[in-house]
Amino acid sequence: MAEAPVRPLAHHRRRTGGRRILLPGAGLVLGLLLICLLAGSGMAWSPFGADGKPAGGTPAAVPSAQDPATRAGALTPRPQRVTGKELPFDLPSPAALRTGHHLVFAHYFTPYPLSLDNQPAGQDYYSRNYLSAQGENGKHAQYGGLLRDRPLPVAPKGGDWQLANLQQEVRTARDAGIDGFSVDILSLTGPNWQRVNLLLRAAASAAPGFRIMLMPDMTSLHTDPTTLADALAGLAASPAAHRLGDGRLVISPFKAEAHDPGWWSQLTGRLQTRHGIRTALVPLFLDFPANAERFAPISYGFSEWGNRSYNAQAGAEADVALAHRLGRTWMQPVSVQDARPNQGVYDEAGNTSALRAGWGHAIDDGADWVQLTTWNDYSEGSQFAPSLHNGYAYLDLSSYYLTRFKTGQWPEIVRDTVYLTSRVQFAGTQPVPGAQQKLMSPRAGTAPPRDMVEALTFLTAPAVLDTAVGTERQSHPVPAGVRATLVPLHTGWSTATVRRDGRTVAAVASRHPVRSQVEVQDLQYYAATSGRPDSP
Repeated sequence: MAEAPVRPLAHHRRRTGGRRILLPGAGLVLGLLLICLLAGSGMAWSPFGADGKPAGGTPAAVPSAQDPATRAGALTPRPQRVTGKELPFDLPSPAALRTGHHLVFAHYFTPYPLSLDNQPAGQDYYSRNYLSAQGENGKHAQYGGLLRDRPLPVAPKGGDWQLANLQQEVRTARDAGIDGFSVDILSLTGPNWQRVNLLLRAAASAAPGFRIMLMPDMTSLHTDPTTLADALAGLAASPAAHRLGDGRLVISPFKAEAHDPGWWSQLTGRLQTRHGIRTALVPLFLDFPANAERFAPISYGFSEWGNRSYNAQAGAEADVALAHRLGRTWMQPVSVQDARPNQGVYDEAGNTSALRAGWGHAIDDGADWVQLTTWNDYSEGSQFAPSLHNGYAYLDLSSYYLTRFKTGQWPEIVRDTVYLTSRVQFAGTQPVPGAQQKLMSPRAGTAPPRDMVEALTFLTAPAVLDTAVGTERQSHPVPAGVRATLVPLHTGWSTATVRRDGRTVAAVASRHPVRSQVEVQDLQYYAATSGRPDSP
């Protein structure tokens, strides 16, 4: 039997007060809800009739996320592929996107690789233990299970399957325009440490030029500067370790304020004198303004973990300005959402509003780098990586803004595309009695919870958007370009159809219905895109 993954006791905290909101330690968070990919026939149900309009009836063959069979893990792995035709624009090549000084990293969380045991998805560790309330001997039953989502399933592989899976993740990120992973270093021994080393190997072999930025996590690492410096020196031997153009190794400690600047000077001094490694320190703070001045003399740049409520992004401009006033590079956090059942808390992301606001500030406020927080921390519900619930939708959306950030030009929309996002239950829905004891509440200071469906359109020309949410149907004139259209959430299935001159040019349907009775509280936003109709 495969060894259970080692997880941190505490992860990713922020302070309360003002515009920053506390993210309590996220050991490994989050509950249940495995979603079936296919109808019993093996084909995904289509909500559209021959004329492209929403068809009547309910696709009863698609199991509910609350069905025991679904929770057990009835999954069919799908190949991960990128051709460029899934996007509303033509993504420049990775080489073309690497020509400027703007860099984009995605925060890689080692506890959640594509597979933990190389077993078929329906019976692997994710299905048996993380997506089931009774998994890991019932230790997560109080909040309905550990995770609400999982990586997009992959088939078992022969040979060094762990390396092959990490190579696949590297290629997926590179093909989306991402420059590298900022790898969360949770420990200096054990499975998570082994994955850090393997990730460097994967990047060097699968995508030369893809960078791995070293991010020692000071919420989990309890060590001295000498020990940590020696460990980082070993990682620095990899050609994939992120270095500046002048050869300096970039180290970006998470929660850098856990130690004073003198502690970090000891670490960088050890790397220089003992290992001959010059460094560029880019501390990531949980409280940036309180620490910027005292860390400036030893730092190349700054970052912070950020805020995941869509109405609390305005402080980004001041952060960038402060970093630049001190002569330092700024790495802007951009996130999708945050929902943590085992901590009983969530942020209101407002469908894709938080994601779009984060990218907007990175672009408009003059950030130098961006960190997508996160690539794959399913315990926060914050993943950009292709996942079971969202397919590639959030990663595809990010590629659009990434292109503008890196090239300075908005990409031309050449394919009509619509992205559909909503929850699968109302924010105030209570699980059936006895099913889940610990429930999530909105984090203090977050936006008020809202129950909306968002159709985010990328159009080559004006058109008409038809939405069907449950039994409620509406038509909306929408302009060319990017436009978010909100309609109230109702029980049932949702569809969005874009028509121009009487012809359907884009159509997408929710993969999961909204239910008024649920066994498990799940407040993440689910996403689907017309650009990838075969994506789960």
